[in-house]
Amino acid sequence: MIVADKILQELIGLVGKDNVTADKPLKNHTYTRLGGNADYFVTPDSYEQVQAIVRFSNRREVPFTLLGNGSNLIIKDGGIRGIVLYPGKLASIQTADTTIIAQSGARIIDASREALSHSLSGLEFACGIPGSVGGALFMNAGAYGGEIKDVLKEAVVVDREGNLLTLTPEDLDLSYRTSNIPEKGYIVLEATFRLEPGDYRHIKAIMDDLTYKRESKQPLEYPSCGSVFKRPPGYFAGKLIQDSELQGQQVGGAEVSTKHAGFIVNKNNATAEEYIGLIEHVQRTVMDRFGVKLEREVKIIGEDPEKEMTQVLSNKL
Repeated sequence: MIVADKILQELIGLVGKDNVTADKPLKNHTYTRLGGNADYFVTPDSYEQVQAIVRFSNRREVPFTLLGNGSNLIIKDGGIRGIVLYPGKLASIQTADTTIIAQSGARIIDASREALSHSLSGLEFACGIPGSVGGALFMNAGAYGGEIKDVLKEAVVVDREGNLLTLTPEDLDLSYRTSNIPEKGYIVLEATFRLEPGDYRHIKAIMDDLTYKRESKQPLEYPSCGSVFKRPPGYFAGKLIQDSELQGQQVGGAEVSTKHAGFIVNKNNATAEEYIGLIEHVQRTVMDRFGVKLEREVKIIGEDPEKEMTQVLSNKL
């Protein structure tokens, strides 16, 4: 992988030496434990630094990718060219009356626990969602009948030009497992959730029940991207996969979970290529058997291995 020293030094000048790493392995930043390296891994610790990085990327024409908690993501084996911005240092959670203000790098699970600690109801559904707050808005995350759009009051984002905006849920066009955040190129920095006063014991009982359901039914003992496919209209993805007799089938180290058919697990040091290959095999098989197209819920980004040495940044030196 080519590391452009001049770009590295400019990035250090913008966010400080402690917030930039060159040629950073990304597999430890995804729940699947898959993926190659990032040319520049940047961890800003302020909103102003995020704005500065976006403007730098535009000015220098350096590719730019936002990486959240990596819970619903597969990074290809060739890694990601250019800048990977990881907001993990922007992770504060604060409570004000019946609202919770959470930065994008915070875990949505922790936001639900903060709500519980103040006897606030509305985020119970998120107690088992492993992603970040930013990622939860990105895909309008939901579970057990609740979703982000039900409780979101507003979000602070940075747009493609580096401008700071405060947007409503309507501005983000939240719908089933989607939003316009990727289309608009927004970077979520902060979310405000509007909740309702509730009884602590009742809220905790609901969260305990949902946690039990998650832990008893999902293959949490192996790395995975969570639920791989969206629910097709009129069907359940897991039931279609189970009825296609795909559970236990493997491509390399990737396996269709024997515990929950809607999950594909990294059982034995799988590569991203193997994991993606198994996803495609499941899609083909279900289509052949039932005529139903399974749409991926998980996002796939990055480069194939043979593209890793492409001199994407050579004309920026």
